[in-house]
Amino acid sequence: MPEKRTTREPDARYARPDASMSLLTNVMDNTLDDGYAEAARRRGEYGTSRMPSAARGRLVLVVGLALAGVVITVGGVQSHKAAPTLARERQELIDRINGANSSADRLQRDIEQLRTRVDTAQRQALRSTGEDQRLQQLGVEAGTVAASGPGVKLVVDDAAEATGGGGGTNPRDSSGFGDSGRVRDRDLQLIVNGLWVADAEAISINGQRLTALSAIRAAGDAILVDNRPLVPPYTVLAIGNGKQFSTAFRDSVGGRYLKLLQDNYGIRASISVQGKVEVPAATGVTLRYASPVGAGTAGAGTADAGTVGAGTGGATP
Repeated sequence: MPEKRTTREPDARYARPDASMSLLTNVMDNTLDDGYAEAARRRGEYGTSRMPSAARGRLVLVVGLALAGVVITVGGVQSHKAAPTLARERQELIDRINGANSSADRLQRDIEQLRTRVDTAQRQALRSTGEDQRLQQLGVEAGTVAASGPGVKLVVDDAAEATGGGGGTNPRDSSGFGDSGRVRDRDLQLIVNGLWVADAEAISINGQRLTALSAIRAAGDAILVDNRPLVPPYTVLAIGNGKQFSTAFRDSVGGRYLKLLQDNYGIRASISVQGKVEVPAATGVTLRYASPVGAGTAGAGTADAGTVGAGTGGATP
């Protein structure tokens, strides 16, 4: 602010009008705090670099950087060396799983051959009593005997472009699968139940015969039928009364549910009437029968396997 000479004191010093406001004047004239000035002065002494200027500080920094580089290098080398080992262990595990599956398949074939021999001997023994046909029909119903007859072929597959599932009250959202475009264990359960309601006599999924003891479950992302994993597409073969059987299934709860899956989730499914459908015998199920006390003839009974279903399709062993 410019100073003015007073008229009363021409020879006196110039007096400032704001002399009584020294604190405000000091704040306005010295806007920068003294600490900033001190920091600027120190920076001028040490320069703008953040690097330590002393020889000892620089030595410590160099040693630290060297140690960090050594640690990173050693970690990279060990990771590179461990990669082939992990890949080899993974391949060995895959080979062991494939070998175990092959061994299980061979044993299963041996069991089926032995079972065929036992069934043949059993039929020969019961032929004279007239109970062989009754036992054969009971075996078809229980799933211990392979069956063939008219029926339907139903192929169910995942959606071509699956979308993520969301929460809600939809029964498909309560399963462990995170993709609503995939076929789930509950879907197959409802579809199979619809086939039974439509009077199916025998059903198989991807070659696995279903019985009264069969279970369709999920293990992670896989669907298990009697503890055997299946892969899509799922081919369901069911023996029934031809076109009437197909119509009855479409009108059942399972058929309507399958239509809902197709319309809302993009699940792919096709059903066709077959003149002859062949389903294999169930594995791990034994049909037991008993003889009345004091009688020499064998009566039919099922201690280990119950009646799976009885229809009018005329399944033949």
